[in-house]
Amino acid sequence: MATRLGCAFYAAGHSILQVWSRSASNAATLARKLGALSADTDFSQLRDDADIYILCVSDDAIAELADRFPFKDKLLVHTSGATALDIIRNGAQHTGVFYPLQTLSKVKDLDFLDIPIGIEGSDERAHACLNKLGATISEKVYPVDSGQRLTLHLAAVVACNFSNHMYALAEGLLQEHQLSFDLLRPLIQETAQKAMFFSPSKVQTGPAARGDAGTLIRHLEMLENNSSLQAIYKLVSDSIIEKYH
Repeated sequence: MATRLGCAFYAAGHSILQVWSRSASNAATLARKLGALSADTDFSQLRDDADIYILCVSDDAIAELADRFPFKDKLLVHTSGATALDIIRNGAQHTGVFYPLQTLSKVKDLDFLDIPIGIEGSDERAHACLNKLGATISEKVYPVDSGQRLTLHLAAVVACNFSNHMYALAEGLLQEHQLSFDLLRPLIQETAQKAMFFSPSKVQTGPAARGDAGTLIRHLEMLENNSSLQAIYKLVSDSIIEKYH
C-alpha cells in the first residue's frame, strides 16, 4: 500500500516529504523512489510540516501507531478497508480513511485513475482534504462510512482473495498431472471479462449450475486423496446448487 500509493501521489505531483517504516531499510528504499527522506523508526525524526500523514500498515498495527503519533493538530489517515475510523481518534484532532479498493503489490505498477477510492473524514476539513487528494489520482472517489467500507472489504476478499486462492489450488491440481496453468488463463480471462459486463449470477456455468450430478460425483472421487480441496469443492458446489436450483 505504501509503495503503490506513494508512487501514485508522486506521479501526480505531490511532494512526499518523508517515509517512515518499522524497517529502516524499507523506509530508505521507498524514500529513494519518491525523492523523499526516511524517518527514524521511533518517530524521533518525523517532520511536523506535512499536510497529511498516512498510515499504510497492517490492521493490527494501526491503533498502536496512531496512539504514538506526536502531532495532534495534524490530519492522520489510515488505509484499511476492515478497520473503523474511530481506531485512530486518539492519534490526532483530524482523522480519516483513504481506502483504494484494489489488490496491491510492490512488484506491479498500477494506474489509479480507474480505482475506486473510499474516503471518510472525522470532520468537514478532513473529508474535503481527502476528497481533493483522491481526485488527483483517481476519477472514482466516494464517501464511504466505516460500516460500508467493511462490507466492501468483505466482498473484495470473496471476489479477489478467494478467487486467487482458487487459481492457486487449480494450479496445484494441474501440476500433479503435468499440465500447465497456461491452459486455464484464457478461461480465467473470459470469466473475468463477463463479470465486467454482466451480473455474475446471470452467467454462471459449470456442472453445479447445470445440476450435472454425475460430473460432480466423478470430480469428488478424483479428490479423495485431497480432503481439503474435496471439502472446498463440495461446499462451493452445494452453494451454487442452492442458488440456481
